Amino acid sequence: MYKRVLLKLSGESLGGPAGKGIDENCLNAYAAEIATAAKAGLQIGIVIGGGNIFRGLQGVGKGFDRVNGDKMGMLATVINSLGLAMGIRSHGVKAEVFTATPMEPIARYYVREHAVKVMEEGGVALIAGGTGNPFFTTDSGAALRSLEIGADALLKGTRVDGVYTADPEKDPTATKYDELTFSEAISKKLKVMDQTAYALCEGGNMPIIVFNMDCPGNLTKLLEGEKVGTLVHV
Repeated sequence: MYKRVLLKLSGESLGGPAGKGIDENCLNAYAAEIATAAKAGLQIGIVIGGGNIFRGLQGVGKGFDRVNGDKMGMLATVINSLGLAMGIRSHGVKAEVFTATPMEPIARYYVREHAVKVMEEGGVALIAGGTGNPFFTTDSGAALRSLEIGADALLKGTRVDGVYTADPEKDPTATKYDELTFSEAISKKLKVMDQTAYALCEGGNMPIIVFNMDCPGNLTKLLEGEKVGTLVHV
């Protein structure tokens, strides 16, 4: 169903149950899932958040200004990307980390054509550092990169199996949407992604699929065209 996708993962997802640091079991499970999909022919770009290590907004009011706090958050995404790249390589798939600002020799500076080439050759391109600018979330970074690399869809891997009327982890009466338009998601104030990411995806006609990345096999099911999660579209 999809040839090329941009997979967005939260930093907290790599932190395991606690959502802090890097949980080795969780990282290996994600790496195995991604490697399996890549071996099956799916071209994958990845954007990971950094909330398991540091979130820029956490520092506001605690001695950090927003700009420097966001810079620290960008570095946290690089750490997560390096870790996941090593995990993916351990499963026999090439993985290369690109950064939005120059960080050689830690990782390659992001150039769209170079990242696409890695994917076309069967590898996974991890694009770290957000957009390279403060005041933008990694959701917005993921939306931007999905459009740049010509992805067929932006896949947002979460801990729940789609978009609900309310947070299903807090409200047992919440019901799941199978699909939504961007306009519906915005009017209902459903927190799928931030408003900037919404605007980029809607303007670029980039569908978003929200699914449970913690359920083994879900990424492969999407590759095979099975209906998984919630589809958000124009």
